[in-house]
Amino acid sequence: MRARSLLLVVALVAACLLVVRAGSPIVIYSWLNIAMQQLTQDHLALPYTPPPQPDQWKPMTAAERLSNVRSRLLPKLHDELAARQLKLGQSAFIRIFKETRELELWLQTRNGWKLFRNYPIATFSGTLGPKTKEGDMQAPEGFYRVTARQLNLASSYHLSFNIGYPNAYDLAHQRTGSLIMVHGSTVSIGCFAMTDPLIEEIYLVVEAALKDTDTVPVHIFPFRMTDERMQKEQTSPHLDFWQNLRPVHDLFDKERRVPTIIVENGRYHAR
Repeated sequence: MRARSLLLVVALVAACLLVVRAGSPIVIYSWLNIAMQQLTQDHLALPYTPPPQPDQWKPMTAAERLSNVRSRLLPKLHDELAARQLKLGQSAFIRIFKETRELELWLQTRNGWKLFRNYPIATFSGTLGPKTKEGDMQAPEGFYRVTARQLNLASSYHLSFNIGYPNAYDLAHQRTGSLIMVHGSTVSIGCFAMTDPLIEEIYLVVEAALKDTDTVPVHIFPFRMTDERMQKEQTSPHLDFWQNLRPVHDLFDKERRVPTIIVENGRYHAR
């Protein structure tokens, strides 16, 4: 592991030197951020048989991949959910916090939303702040949603689902970009990389939720938006954007309610 980390740092430093010659400080910072994330990854042990090696996984068809994942994770996944008084097929909701590299997966019960698991994000690219254009190596922030059509068993990054960037807000602000995913692996160029073992559990829960509901909301925040944390960003160029995100953040924290999000006059509004 130490040797792998050293090789990673050497490779990233070399990449940064090449980018310096191209004169792109934003990309340099993104690569350095990725390097630091790789060196400080948190690991979450799940009670399943590990995924196949890439040389075995990549030749599989989509149907074979799904069958393989289900055979390894079920019925233990049912047990994991039952231990929290949850079950597969309940409506799902995802919250992502970039600063602390957390992905929360919530399920809806008769008594309201309940947290199933808080996953460490292996890597996201870029820094705090929204994605604005194709190729900026920036992971987005805002309110997105996943439909069944956005699930991707044939992903080059083990398994994945597209979060739906750009949304109506992004389009209103002429933001560009595409194919922003939550996926396996530990490599990110604008996406949220979760590692192969973690994406398998997340994928199965999201897939099951989408059999009974149209969408799984995905809310992405720069950080947990407390008064104290927001106060530190009073001079940030993203402050107005973050203040627009905060009411939805606080609504779920205080009321455990996932609102319908609309975009009017270039602003997010919760209903």
